[in-house]
This record gives sequence, structure tokens and C-alpha cells, in this order.
Amino acid sequence: MTALKKTLSTAVCIALCVVLPMIFHAIPNGGVLFSPMHLPVLLCGIITSWPFGLLCGLAGPLLSFLFTGMPGAPMLPQMMVELGCYGFMSGLLISLIKTKSTVFNVYASLIGGMLFGRVVAGIARMLIFARGSYSLPLWISSYFVSCFPAIIMQLVLIPIIYSVLLKAGFIEKR
Repeated sequence: MTALKKTLSTAVCIALCVVLPMIFHAIPNGGVLFSPMHLPVLLCGIITSWPFGLLCGLAGPLLSFLFTGMPGAPMLPQMMVELGCYGFMSGLLISLIKTKSTVFNVYASLIGGMLFGRVVAGIARMLIFARGSYSLPLWISSYFVSCFPAIIMQLVLIPIIYSVLLKAGFIEKR
């Protein structure tokens, strides 16, 4: 993928980080259930590379906050940590995992990025953002249970979108 395609893809994904939350927040608890910013950030890392995924993960929530007020100011730093890790790790893993199965490569990168982001965000929340009031059950509840529909949506949609972009010739097989 050329630098121009990577830059444009990242810009589109950052724009989706602003637009998708507005759509999903129209659904009661839609933001919590579907984590709409996670989808474009994970996709950006996988289709571009880790620097662009990291940029998307940091800039997406920040621009969304500046334009729409979402996420709220108390959640913004935590989301930037989590989403920055998603974009970074999914992009790094897709470049490191080199099996003959594109589907496996995408899923391994996606799941690895999702786990890395949740672990780092949980540690950051425990040490920095919610010092003394954060526990393992709260971490499991907030990063796995309450957002389970988002996890399923990401595991279904991202490989499909990747496949469509691959078949359309927009991205190259890795």
C-alpha cells in the first residue's frame, strides 16, 4: 500500500471515529455495547501499519472529543491509551505474522491487538486513572463483559471488510 493510500485510509478511519459514535449513541447504551471507535482503529492498524494505527488510535478519540464531546473528558485519556494500543498492536502483528492463511493472519492480529489494548488500558486505569478503586472483576466487567457485543461485531466485520478491500485491490495480501 502506498504512503498516500495509508494516509487517506487513516484519515477515513479517524473520521469514522468521529461519525460512528454519533450514530451508535443514538441507540440506548450503544456506545458502551458496540464501542464504535474500536472498529476503525483496529481496521486502520491492520490495513495500513502500526504507525498509522497508533495515530488513528490517538487522534480518533481526541478529535471526536473536540468535535462532539464524546468521549467525555474523564474517559478521553483512558480511551486514547486503549485505542492507541489497538492500532499499534494490530498493525504490528499483521506485519509480523506470516502464515499462508490470510484469515488466520487477520484474526491473530485483531485478537492480539484487542487483548493488548485491554490489558494495557486496564493497567493504566489501575495505576493512573482510577488508582486504588480499580479491581480485577471491574476490569473483566468493563473490558470484556459489558462490551461483548462490540467484540463480536469487530470479530465479524473487520475480517469481512479486510476481505472486501483485498478483493477490490485496495490493499495487498500480506
